[in-house]
Amino acid sequence: MAEKVLLGIDIGTASSKGVLVGADGRILARASRQHETSYPHPGWVEHDAEAVWWDDFLGLVRELVPAADGREIAGLGVSGIGPVLLPADGDGKPLRPAILYGVDTRATEEIAELTEELGADEILRRGGSALSSQAVGPKIRWLAKHEPEVYRRTEMLLMCSSYLVHRLTGRYVLDHHSASQCDPLYDLRSRTWSADWAQRVAPGLTLPELAWPTEVVGRVSAQAAAETGLPEGLPVTAGTVDAWAEATSVGVRQPGDVMLMYGTTMFFVQVLDEVRPHPALWGTCGAFPGTYTLAAGMATSGAVTQWLRNLVDGEFADLVEEAAAVPAGSRGLLMLPYFAGERTPIFDPDARGIIAGLALEHGRAELYRAALEGIGFGVRHNLEAMGEAGGTAGRLVAVGGGTQGGLWTQIVSDITGQEQQVPGETIGAAYGDALLAGVGTDTAVDPDGWNPVARTVRPNPEHTERYDAYFRHYRDLYESTVRIAHFLAGEQRAADERG
Repeated sequence: MAEKVLLGIDIGTASSKGVLVGADGRILARASRQHETSYPHPGWVEHDAEAVWWDDFLGLVRELVPAADGREIAGLGVSGIGPVLLPADGDGKPLRPAILYGVDTRATEEIAELTEELGADEILRRGGSALSSQAVGPKIRWLAKHEPEVYRRTEMLLMCSSYLVHRLTGRYVLDHHSASQCDPLYDLRSRTWSADWAQRVAPGLTLPELAWPTEVVGRVSAQAAAETGLPEGLPVTAGTVDAWAEATSVGVRQPGDVMLMYGTTMFFVQVLDEVRPHPALWGTCGAFPGTYTLAAGMATSGAVTQWLRNLVDGEFADLVEEAAAVPAGSRGLLMLPYFAGERTPIFDPDARGIIAGLALEHGRAELYRAALEGIGFGVRHNLEAMGEAGGTAGRLVAVGGGTQGGLWTQIVSDITGQEQQVPGETIGAAYGDALLAGVGTDTAVDPDGWNPVARTVRPNPEHTERYDAYFRHYRDLYESTVRIAHFLAGEQRAADERG
């Protein structure tokens, strides 16, 4: 009997990754693709589903399938950025580029409108989250209001994972976790679509069937097999949003576990055994039946370091080495990392980046360290909000590209005063997708032992004490400059409209 292997494919904000994994969790092959994200207007962030999601998927599977080399591919799991809104016609053909998750802030008016119409307290009670730029519902209303012809032709509301599942199997299905981020369309406690609110927010549209991320929802069709090189009949699981697949990949599955995902944006997932709504966080279904999560997300993290790298024309390795030689506090610099607004816990799309304390003696090393510290202060702000909601953190698990090199994770541990575990495999969501497929097809061997901890980052108490003072000023800096930031955000929009 041929050895069984699993495929996992994840479509990210700036890149896509895939893995071929043995039933015991060994990575047999991996592949990646870079792609572009579109920013057509300030506050708009989009992906072309055909040119980004599907082309990346094709490239990854065509590279990975031959690596199976006679082994039986037993299951395929997919994930992607989310929650997103991709309107499609009855055949699943995209009608416009996908409107991305909370980094896309175009639906500000619709957020306020729906909150007033449905009631903030009732939205939080039923859906677990206040409406924000992360929510899909306001983006649906934006589409109906601003692109009525597209809305008229829309028959499917797809996300990244459900788009891939539909292309592969023909099924129109969405996992429960992704659905729970379609606020205010999903009732978190009954785990069903809220039919009354759906008709008010998405009138005339049929919402997808619901399934759990591990459920096999279809099999690769003959047409998809011919196009992709995948075996016809291959089981495909429902998939989910990338951060929840990534949490699965590193064993964040028990109540009290928290994942910190270091990427283009910073994302947090804390597992709970009951619903704990908090107005400054997102309450969602977990990846597995019977679990819930508190989630948080910063609008930028790695995107700020990339911006700075481009600005000073430097290499990451050099910048990290130089920043490591700078004392904690960046010689008196403090940065707000709100370069694309901010998601949790302030929910302010018009927040803007600020660097306070600049002097002529500061150079790129201090700026780079201040960027990492600013992100670290944002991490602490979110973890404190989770604590206020009653989500006590039992352990922190760090994942993502930002864990490489060690400086960024060390700064975060120093600022928060908490240890972080770093697993052996940090390739991320694609690995989690393979695990979800392995569970769904009953192929995975010892899924709890797939990805053991490789190292632990421990805080430096002296640095933590110093950062306590900086954190207080970090909180004050936003409050004292918010009026100016909002004025400047308005000026930026006006300048874009003038061309």
